[in-house]
Amino acid sequence: MEDSFKTWGILELMGHRKMCGEISEQQIGGAGMVRIDVPNPKGEPVLTQYYSPQAVYCITPTTEEIARSMAARMDTTPPAVWGYLPQPEEVK
Repeated sequence: MEDSFKTWGILELMGHRKMCGEISEQQIGGAGMVRIDVPNPKGEPVLTQYYSPQAVYCITPTTEEIARSMAARMDTTPPAVWGYLPQPEEVK
């Protein structure tokens, strides 16, 4: 049986984006994807994203302590609001 990849570290993506957290691999729709779970300062997962392996530039394994410390300084706010969805106050 083959072990699944799992480590704490820094995930660097093409486009010069860096993310820190627990990195693993996961099968989705029959394809292998790289998964990152970014914790908030309290240690709870606040953001989970999946990337195609082709989008990954570099994975740097670190200790959990280092990854959590770096993740605590990250801004996990979505880059854009889904403009075509009504805002809660607009729902009738």
